[in-house]
Amino acid sequence: MNLIQRVQDILLKPKATWPVIDGEAETTASLYQRYVMILAAIPALASFIGLSVVGYGGFGMSFRVPLLSGLVHMVVGYVLGLVTVFVLALLVDALAPTFSGRKDPISALKVVAYSMTAAWVGGIFALLPSIGVLGLLASLYSIYLLFTGLPVLMKAPEAKAAAYTAVVILCAIVLMLVLAALSGLALPTRGMFGATTAGGPAVTIKTPDGEVKIDTAKMDALAKKMEEAGKRMEEAQKSGDPAATGKAMGEMMGALTGGNGQPIAPADLKAALPEALGDLKRESIESQGGQAIGIATSMAKASYAAADKRVQLSITDLGGTAGLAALAGWANMTMDKETAEQVEKVYKQGERTVREEYRKDGSHGEVTVLLTNGVIVEARGEQVDLAALRKALDTVGLDKLEGIKRPAK
Repeated sequence: MNLIQRVQDILLKPKATWPVIDGEAETTASLYQRYVMILAAIPALASFIGLSVVGYGGFGMSFRVPLLSGLVHMVVGYVLGLVTVFVLALLVDALAPTFSGRKDPISALKVVAYSMTAAWVGGIFALLPSIGVLGLLASLYSIYLLFTGLPVLMKAPEAKAAAYTAVVILCAIVLMLVLAALSGLALPTRGMFGATTAGGPAVTIKTPDGEVKIDTAKMDALAKKMEEAGKRMEEAQKSGDPAATGKAMGEMMGALTGGNGQPIAPADLKAALPEALGDLKRESIESQGGQAIGIATSMAKASYAAADKRVQLSITDLGGTAGLAALAGWANMTMDKETAEQVEKVYKQGERTVREEYRKDGSHGEVTVLLTNGVIVEARGEQVDLAALRKALDTVGLDKLEGIKRPAK
């Protein structure tokens, strides 16, 4: 299958393309690897660049989502997008007999995946937040694609296609609301996935301030894990056991994130925070950990102060997500931006990624280091210079943190 040609065909001549798709031999892994995982990255990346690099605003004001927060939302949003396709396919398959159609899990996945093409391609409009509404309009065309695809792939009578489509769309809305709520549990306040390097094929998006590279070398392994988890989820659904279904969903998320271990214990992260930073004494310290939809996290942070100077140190670990980090390749991003008031840089320091942002008047600064094992260490200061923030990070012991082995699941 030629990806570009398939996208053109399903968008421009869907009625002629659906029978072709119906006759193709596919598996869950092949559909995700060759189509879903690639196209689903378009809105995730475009939204990140639009909100965190380009920014939005009006009436003389502008706003950009903080870079690392935007990256977290990009990756987790991408994962939830992949989950949405799979779960929606299960619903399409389960609803088929209700509308005189046939149950066929692969056909259901096909119709959902290819119907989503318009929404994914339309996601490119998110590069410019001011015209992001055009992406919503493009998504409406996905409803038409679903309407034309259900009779062909699920063998539902055309007379019932409209009702079938309407019910699926309602299910999709509910599903997206649920996943949006769950994503709030999975996302930390600050932080980001760690990076790995790979020598496989990659896709690079260049921007005026830098570039983002998406490494696709580990798609095969992720797709195989996902297919195995998908089979267990189908079995759990057939059993009718809610607990088994919930467990299978967690396994599905684990497969999608490439999870291979638990995060470092919060107590260990807390122990890495010093009692003082020079003349700045520690005022508070806390740690916490948790898990939601297969994504486990741990975090520790401490605040330091002396006179008008303040520094907050935080250490965040999103656990065994190295597989997804390799897929997203976000740590290959670079940036060098300067205005009259502030400077922002993202650069490589060996295998680590460093982000620095500071105001030239010295009133505020941030330095964040993303270690190669997926641990994020950040220092944020008020009335503290950049050199002091860098020194604060050194007191944590970055080499030691990078060498900690995560406990196995």
